[in-house]
Amino acid sequence: MRPSTESNNMATHSSLIGRLFISVIAVVGLHAVSAHAAKNDSVSKNAIKPKAAVSVAQKGSVSKTGASSGTKGKRVVAVTPRRQIHRTSLAATEGRSAARPTFGQLAGLHQTVDSLGLKSNAVMVLDQQTHEVLFDKNAKAVLPIASLTKLMTGLVVTDAMLPLDEMITITSDDVDTLKGSGSRLAVGTTLSRGEMLHLALMSSENRAAHALGRTHPEGITRFVELMNAKAKSLGMSDTVYVDPTGLSPQNQSNAKDLAALATVAYERPIIRELSTSPGHAVEAGRRTLHYRNSNQLISNPQWDIGLQKTGYIAEAGRCLVMQATVAGRQLIMVFLDSAGKLTRIADAERVRRWAESRY
Repeated sequence: MRPSTESNNMATHSSLIGRLFISVIAVVGLHAVSAHAAKNDSVSKNAIKPKAAVSVAQKGSVSKTGASSGTKGKRVVAVTPRRQIHRTSLAATEGRSAARPTFGQLAGLHQTVDSLGLKSNAVMVLDQQTHEVLFDKNAKAVLPIASLTKLMTGLVVTDAMLPLDEMITITSDDVDTLKGSGSRLAVGTTLSRGEMLHLALMSSENRAAHALGRTHPEGITRFVELMNAKAKSLGMSDTVYVDPTGLSPQNQSNAKDLAALATVAYERPIIRELSTSPGHAVEAGRRTLHYRNSNQLISNPQWDIGLQKTGYIAEAGRCLVMQATVAGRQLIMVFLDSAGKLTRIADAERVRRWAESRY
């Protein structure tokens, strides 16, 4: 019986040891699993880093793909498309704003091809001394002439022999209500007639030109009548004036008539001097206004210009009248209905090089 009891005791002891071993393994295993889970949770938290994603998003360098996978990346999706839409809107607006065709273009004058490759649609080059026409292109086409009108304004003012030191004040009547063009001569500005004439011829100041006509002793209506009478006396049969500024497209002429006008205007020393002045400053109340010549060729040492006038309104395109000495010859040049900002200048350069090579 003894061995049996010992055997039973040993069996019982072994059973207890086995249970204890299993319990220890279970506890150890559970601790290991918990530690592994805690480690994985720590790695997961470090991998997300939402603050870093927001920081990059604020710099605008996160793509849409990165933004959609993060919690705060949605801010990027909202920012980027707004900028793209804004740029597209601007581009579309610019594409729709096409330039209005000039009268010359509407008449098909731009289809005329000439030997010098000029871009102006109506041109005349005249020898001032012999009156020989050296070059012409659509020279009889009647077109709006914009501020070339002011050459005639200058002639009528000087014909009247009004005192140039008489003070003239800009009024609301001188404000452009037709084109809405601006001016640095505010209503109430007072300058001498000579300064008004200077700004009108040199810088094409519209309020100054209108004030010159308005302050004529017989009024502006009579002033315009005198402009037309002067044109008729010069044989400018295709020329009509309706105001002293040239803002109305109804001020019309052709290259042939304007060549005759430039020839006569050149005979007036004051018109030569004021139209070719590089710049001028006037005192307007407490301000000093600095003006520059509207013709950039005036400051070009390759040119010897004795008279000039520029002009522009949408209907007329870019216009230019000049008297210049080229290769020893005094030339009158007229360029009308030029579409680009610099094409009239480029055309003048082409004519100068052509004349230099010819003479």
